[in-house]
Amino acid sequence: MPARFAWTVEQWWHTTRLRWYTADKFPCAVVLIAGLIVAMFAYLLQTVSAHRDDRRNLTCLARNVYFEARGEPIAGQYAVAEVTMNRKASGLYPATVCGVVYQKNWDPLRRRHIGAFSWTELSEVSSPTGEEWRRAWKVADAVYYRREAPVLDGALFYHATSIRPSWARSKEPVARIGRHVFYR
Repeated sequence: MPARFAWTVEQWWHTTRLRWYTADKFPCAVVLIAGLIVAMFAYLLQTVSAHRDDRRNLTCLARNVYFEARGEPIAGQYAVAEVTMNRKASGLYPATVCGVVYQKNWDPLRRRHIGAFSWTELSEVSSPTGEEWRRAWKVADAVYYRREAPVLDGALFYHATSIRPSWARSKEPVARIGRHVFYR
């Protein structure tokens, strides 16, 4: 049986080589070149799309840092950015930074959808500008691309020290930075 199998494989290989040597290779070359061009174009589109998504998410993170913590010390701005990224990574929140920032949940007490971050509930917000915007962008960039080591590992919540929300009683406080308290 093994000899018969070997003979069959040898015959197949011989026939395949014969057909290859006698075939016109121009159509094969055209198909190969066209396939390479399509693959390169698809890779380029994917790269451009990924860059655009990163840019959009980075902008959402910078806006969140700007509107939530622009008057805070730099450590407070990093902490707000970290909470946003922790939420994205947790699997309990939307899978994109913009999804986390602009997420709305139904509040049965207020009988309306409310934003996770207070500034997203405002009907109009001014365009971020100036030195505070540049600093918020740098903070967002450092946290988004993990250029800074996380300080608030696992923190998903925070609030201003001027308020005492009821949900805070069921959370574990992690840190107080500037005018915000952070929880796990």
